[in-house]
This record gives sequence, structure tokens and C-alpha cells, in this order.
Amino acid sequence: MHRESIAVTCFQPTAAILTSTAYRLLGAALLAAAVLPGCSSMSPQRDAATTLDNTAWTLSSLRGMRLVTGQHATLKFAHGRATGSDGCNRFSVNFAAADGQLELGSAGVSTQMACPEPAAELAAAFTGALKDARAYRTEAGSLLLLNASGATLASLLAQPDALAGTAWEVSSFHNGRQSVGSVIEDTRLTLEFLRDSTLRGSGGCNTFTGSFTAEGNALNIGRLASTRMACEQPEGRMAQEAAFLAALQTVTSARREADRLELRSASGSLAVSARLASSVKP
Repeated sequence: MHRESIAVTCFQPTAAILTSTAYRLLGAALLAAAVLPGCSSMSPQRDAATTLDNTAWTLSSLRGMRLVTGQHATLKFAHGRATGSDGCNRFSVNFAAADGQLELGSAGVSTQMACPEPAAELAAAFTGALKDARAYRTEAGSLLLLNASGATLASLLAQPDALAGTAWEVSSFHNGRQSVGSVIEDTRLTLEFLRDSTLRGSGGCNTFTGSFTAEGNALNIGRLASTRMACEQPEGRMAQEAAFLAALQTVTSARREADRLELRSASGSLAVSARLASSVKP
């Protein structure tokens, strides 16, 4: 089992799905970073970004490294912070951008998970690219991070954030016993967000349907109705379905990042974690 901790550092961001405890700690660490003296070399108010602010990106190429299928690093700019995943850990750092120039602050926070290869290699390379970035350029839906000499360090594609028209396969969910559990082997839990605001899916035995509304990160899931079949095998299948549906009803927010989706409750606890399956028809 990996252990997670939060570090307040002079930015060395080193992205895995975080536990709810880690998210609460990250929030505390962000507050601490804002008041710690002597660690930041830039003001978050300086040259507030106009073209990068409120944009999100997924890494598509990295100088000197070939990305492996399934590897994902992300970068989001909002409210003077650059946040994302380096492929192993999550990070957050101040940024300033103007006239094609980019500065990522020296004061940042990141989780400190130990990840196996190739995730660790990607994390180190992407972190290095962020550290060396001095300029940026957007073209044809891509963001290019450039070093001081103008060479391209990384290329990132615009990241879609809408839920409507997407389908997901659940990898873990809150089991109602103060913990998050994996899906039982030989069962599938799914979610489909239709463009008419219908939510449907499978609880591993029965299908369910309901409605959803999404605005920004906020997500509300209406009352769900399901079929009433009984599935005996594998053991625990029906209990899993009940816990999964109950977890969905606690959801108040969503974060889509690359091919991953996290649904969280009002307390910040992880309710459901899923991976992108395919788009659905209107």
C-alpha cells in the first residue's frame, strides 16, 4: 500500500488518485504555502493570466521521452494557480503569464507518493519541463511549453471537462464503511452521462437511471431508480450494488482529468472513481 503525505516545498511537484484525507491535507497545505515566509519568489497577483487562466490540458508529448499508453499528466490554470498531475503525484503552484511569457513560482505543494516505473520517470521528466518553462504558445488546440531559448519542452492538448456525452467504468467507490473499495472481480459498475441530463448505468447486477445537473465542478445526481433482479454470484454482488448506488446519492462535485473521473461528497470524501470508457450518443 502506498502512503501519502503532503509537503510544502519550494516547488518540486512530483498523480495518482488522492484519498479524501490527502485532499483535506492538500487544502491545509495550500493555506500554509500562502503564509509561509521566504519560500515564494513571485506574487500571485503579478501579470494575472488572461489567455491561460481557466484552461486545462493533458500532456501529449514530452521532449526526450516517449509516452506509454495509459500514462497521463495534466495541467490546469485557474485563479493564479497551476495545478495538475505529473503522472504520479498532484501538485499546485502559483503562476504568472503575459505576452507569451510564463513563470511558475518557486513555492508549491505536492503529494509525496512513491510510484513505480514508468510513472516515476514521467513524473520526473514532466516536473523538469515545468521547472524549465519560461514561455508558452497556443496553436491548433495545443499548448506548447517553451524553455528560455524557445525550444519546445512539452506539448499538451486541451482537456475536455464536460460530463454530458461520456461513459465511465468504475474502478472504486465508497463502500459505506468509512473506506473506499475496489470493484469485485467479474463485476462491472458503469456510468453514462447523456446529453439530455439523464444518468444511467449498471450497478453490477441491475441497471439504473436518474438525472443529473452539472455546473462547473458542482454535480447533483437526482433520485435513482433501478431494476430489481437478484444476482447471487459472485458473493457480495448485491451489497456492492447497494453501496455503489448509495455513494452516488452523496455526490456534490466532480473532477474530470484526462481519462479519470472523481466524484466527491460534500465533505470532500471520494464517492466514486472511474475511468473513461467511450462517448455515448445524444
